[in-house]
Amino acid sequence: MDVVLRPVVAADLPLLAVGDAPYDDFGPRAPRTEPYSPVLREHGGMAVCDTGGLLLGSVSWIWQQWGPMPESRNPMIGIGLRPEARGRGAGTAAQRALVDLFFRHTSVNRVEACTDVENLAEQRALEKAGFTREGTVRGAQWRDGAYRDCYSYSILRADWSAS
Repeated sequence: MDVVLRPVVAADLPLLAVGDAPYDDFGPRAPRTEPYSPVLREHGGMAVCDTGGLLLGSVSWIWQQWGPMPESRNPMIGIGLRPEARGRGAGTAAQRALVDLFFRHTSVNRVEACTDVENLAEQRALEKAGFTREGTVRGAQWRDGAYRDCYSYSILRADWSAS
């Protein structure tokens, strides 16, 4: 499936407030009232649309840093798809498109993702997008009233260049 990433606009926000997947139960949170920043240098996100413009979901990122040097900074990405968009390859395509944006427009060497150990669909999507599972992050995510283990994934610039 081909997808397009574009900035999130205010009209998207009600459609993106799905939270119905079993891995979305993070407890009560205030609804997002402002779109994400699409600038890759900040925490942010983008809308995921099909080629006809239909909103499928969103991708987002936060920045991690593995050492004191700024070169050790990298994004950790996430995705949320509307129910009707799931199972059609949109997640794989959207995450590939976001990785491509980071490698084309920044100097990062690494893009990360993390998903619940039970979220088989996201694990498959990440692996199809070229990510490598690195290991288990124990008790990392508070969800559904308990701490949950996650699998850590990454893709390096050299991996991307080789694909």
